[in-house]
Amino acid sequence: MAVITFLVSAIKFGMVLLFGSTGETITEKSGHLNLGLPGVMCVGTACGCIAEAMFFDMVGGRRGMEQLSFLAVLIPILATLAGGAIMGLIFSFFTVTLHANQNVTGLAMTTLGVGISDFMIASVDGYKFTAGAKFFNAHLPFADSMGQFGKLFFSYGIMVYLSIAVAIVTSFVLNKTKVGLHLRAVGENPATADAAGISVTKYRYLSTCIGCAVAGLGGLMFVMDYLNGNWEYVIDAIGWLCVALVIFTTWKPVFGIFCSIVFGAFYVTAEYVPGISLAGKEIFKMLPYLITIVVLVITSIKNKKENQPPASLGLPYFREER
Repeated sequence: MAVITFLVSAIKFGMVLLFGSTGETITEKSGHLNLGLPGVMCVGTACGCIAEAMFFDMVGGRRGMEQLSFLAVLIPILATLAGGAIMGLIFSFFTVTLHANQNVTGLAMTTLGVGISDFMIASVDGYKFTAGAKFFNAHLPFADSMGQFGKLFFSYGIMVYLSIAVAIVTSFVLNKTKVGLHLRAVGENPATADAAGISVTKYRYLSTCIGCAVAGLGGLMFVMDYLNGNWEYVIDAIGWLCVALVIFTTWKPVFGIFCSIVFGAFYVTAEYVPGISLAGKEIFKMLPYLITIVVLVITSIKNKKENQPPASLGLPYFREER
């Protein structure tokens, strides 16, 4: 059915956004506004693709990858996590240690990340990481025997289920653990958290590095799963969608599972509308941003505490001013 095919496409694209929005939510809960997310996703993805290409050479090509298919997925994921975390470390150094403006630093990180990733990808043969895409696309073996139900729920690669698991675990940690309580305290009032013995620097560094690492997985999924291993320059555009999705979800990772599918549906709808013009496709791709603006206006008017961003979001913390 065409509806099932559309929903599958929307879910796959939505889970790409879920990785990015979950990672950005982790970062923003500490009071850090990371507008460098598109650059972070680009660099993380490039690291994962290059790791896949290196693994391709190490095992002697496609046949060797098939014998070690688990590593063909695990190694790029680990490389992506490392690349994203390094970008988060750089961002934290400037904004936490040097107290640089978060907005300016984030935009600079985006430009830097896009440029670095293009340079990195240009140095490898694309077919090497394209060969690993089928391992990311591998779905559960019993999905085909379950008809449309199996196609809708079980026909995805490992990254889709991983994104949902990460969102659920993130929500649990933020809302049900002592670490999450401390992190939210740092994001709401770093001076009070500092006075209570909570290390603002440590929590902002860790949350930013972890958030960037998680966000990088979104770019890897976009290339290796959604695009079947074809590198695209629109990864940075995906990053901006993830930033918008954080606002749309009102900083709630589990709610983000549903919201990401909504965003994904809007983004892919144009591909399923017969005879639509290029301008019409672009209008559909604008809808997530327009809806985010509406949500932002509504939440601002209602001014409910649970729907507001962390109070210190985007503000540097100077301990001597405490």
